Amino acid sequence: MLSVNEIKTLWSKTYNTNGKPDWSHIFSYYDQNIIFQDSIQKIEGFENFEKMCNRLTKRTKSLDMNLLHVLKEDNVVLMEWIMTMKFRRSPTTPLYGATRLTFNEEGKIIEQRDYYDLWGDIYNNVPVWKRIYRWFLRKVFG
Repeated sequence: MLSVNEIKTLWSKTYNTNGKPDWSHIFSYYDQNIIFQDSIQKIEGFENFEKMCNRLTKRTKSLDMNLLHVLKEDNVVLMEWIMTMKFRRSPTTPLYGATRLTFNEEGKIIEQRDYYDLWGDIYNNVPVWKRIYRWFLRKVFG
């Protein structure tokens, strides 16, 4: 299983400020039966996970990740991060989130769960939508 320092080094190489992300150097650490889930989707199997990563690469002009904290306990690693994305027709958008990696007995990542508020972070960059979205959340969810 990867150490905290190895994870920091590997994930820091994945995202950069010089252009597109590249996951090829970390793919070998994922189990073929990986289950990935985030705010948008749930993906099962390495082939589908790899396709999802490639779609994100095609859609973004640049993607940078700043790892704030990486913690490990037993077979679980938690990472807190700020991901800054630039799409073709949108302003640079920071997303604040966390990732939970779960490793199996062979030391491969069997589950990855990303947590973030996609719409809240995107709408924070759009003045009118920011007010409406935050008002809606307060009104409906308190």
